[in-house]
Amino acid sequence: MTNTVVPMEGQILVNIEDMSMLKDIKKAISMVKGVGKITLPRTKRYSSYERSLRDLEEGRVYKYDSLDDLIKEIENED
Repeated sequence: MTNTVVPMEGQILVNIEDMSMLKDIKKAISMVKGVGKITLPRTKRYSSYERSLRDLEEGRVYKYDSLDDLIKEIENED
């Protein structure tokens, strides 16, 4: 006779491509017998400094020779 050990608790990782369906997916999973708790990982919140560094790394930085040039650029966006 073989003794099989069944874990008391486990986790399943589900990758969701369409985040608009998240609420429905959570509801469907919670209806499955044995599901106790559904948690979602929180996204990391970056500080202003960290966001600025990412902007630099990804090229989202603009350089102007003067404040007047910046103001002219903003006025031309309309």
